[in-house]
Amino acid sequence: MARVELEHVEKTFPDGTRAVADTTLRVEDGELFVLVGPSGCGKSTVLRLVAGLETATAGTIRIGDRVVNDLRPQDRNVAMVFQDYALYPHMTARRNLEFPLRMRKLRRSEIDRSVTRVAGLLEIGHLLDRLPKQLSGGQRQRVAMGRALVREAAASLLDEPLSNLDPRLRVQVRAEIQELQERTRTTMLYVTHDQVEAMTLGHRVAVMDRGRFQQVATPRELYAAPANVMVAGFIGSPPMNLLPARLAPGPALRLGRGTIPLPGAPGAAGDGWTAGLRPEALHVVPDADTGGAVPAHVEHLESLGHETLAHLRLEGDDAAALVARIAGMPPLAAGQRVGIVVEPAQVRLFDAEGRLVR
Repeated sequence: MARVELEHVEKTFPDGTRAVADTTLRVEDGELFVLVGPSGCGKSTVLRLVAGLETATAGTIRIGDRVVNDLRPQDRNVAMVFQDYALYPHMTARRNLEFPLRMRKLRRSEIDRSVTRVAGLLEIGHLLDRLPKQLSGGQRQRVAMGRALVREAAASLLDEPLSNLDPRLRVQVRAEIQELQERTRTTMLYVTHDQVEAMTLGHRVAVMDRGRFQQVATPRELYAAPANVMVAGFIGSPPMNLLPARLAPGPALRLGRGTIPLPGAPGAAGDGWTAGLRPEALHVVPDADTGGAVPAHVEHLESLGHETLAHLRLEGDDAAALVARIAGMPPLAAGQRVGIVVEPAQVRLFDAEGRLVR
């Protein structure tokens, strides 16, 4: 295993599209690092640059202590798992696992030993004599993972490996990947557009947008302190409520017809601020006139059994919409006037450029 480093890496395609802009990153040896972002943000391009499937326009790429910019993909000692599994359809699972070892011209005994070890690790020993068409989606994905692991590569690169699976199977295979990485301590770069995958899998996560890293942090840090409004609006399900707000002297946050004291808030009073509120930070009370509550109306409810998502509309000139997460199934109804109580410590404040300041 090895660390993976990118130093000021850029990728501009012949048509002028700048897919990756001045990207610097260090993935530690044995780390499961996730790249997440909306479609077209450049995350798969980063993975392909590391794999050697794309050539960097500028910058340096290292795997371990080697600069690999000029090395062919087969010389970089990385294994790649694709979205569509990329198994050879005419080969059995065993032959698919053996293929990278046979390409290296290993002895038969070494090949058998490696395939047996990985098949046992992934619990696919009973599937080795089946063709890919005889396997389920999850089984095919395990074989694809096995083909990457059997190489004992310096790093494994996974490009949206679960996107073709149904939701139930996606949860199962995600847990298997996490357990596998913990057991093998393989260095993994994992690309996904699904922020739930990113938050549950990654030791650290990089959120990308328009070819740039917006924030690199642990899942806990991303959720609690998003660096800007892009990260705040992308991470979380449902995402953070982002509302235009006004800072009043005090300092205090003017929200609809209510005021939330913000002791120690930086910046000058006035407009141009964005308030960020996680849905679970909003406490809905049935009496809109409760002291300190911000009055609002219930627009509609999504009752999920264990929780309810209440879609609310603030009173006032801006009449901003927001979502509150409430445990269980509270006795609320569409059109009901309610109050929203917000703990000041739960408020995130972003400046006019969208950067987190509180």
